[in-house]
Amino acid sequence: MVRVLFVCLGNICRSPMAEAIFAHHAAAAGLGAELTQDSAGTSSWHVGEEPHPGTRKALKQRGIACSHLGRAVAPDDLTTQDYLVAMDAANKAELLRMGADAARVSMLMDYVPGMAGEDVPDPYYTGDFEHVYTLVDAGCRGLLAHIRAGRTT
Repeated sequence: MVRVLFVCLGNICRSPMAEAIFAHHAAAAGLGAELTQDSAGTSSWHVGEEPHPGTRKALKQRGIACSHLGRAVAPDDLTTQDYLVAMDAANKAELLRMGADAARVSMLMDYVPGMAGEDVPDPYYTGDFEHVYTLVDAGCRGLLAHIRAGRTT
């Protein structure tokens, strides 16, 4: 079982979007039973809240289910997750500050050719959920390919 945690600031926009998209692609690839995905925020501002309406709308338009309530990164996430995937450099730095093993921490755009190290902009501030969807989808596809390439058959 490979465990993936997507991380953003508040856990209502980017990371629940990534969680839902990744689950969708994993299921379509027949890997739903081999992977688990979750999402969390580096802050506790939106604990218990549903994803932002813009996130829900972008996912719904594409037939992707999303049933997540916001939560903060828990200390055990840092050791139980195989991949801690940050949406931006600030959240990556916060995961490392929290004590995450650097080998487990990456940024979502690291899995998109030519975009390594780039941030996924926060649509909470920009309102551009469509652009963020495009980036997150590309990152999730790349991460899934990366994980599949590392699997033993």
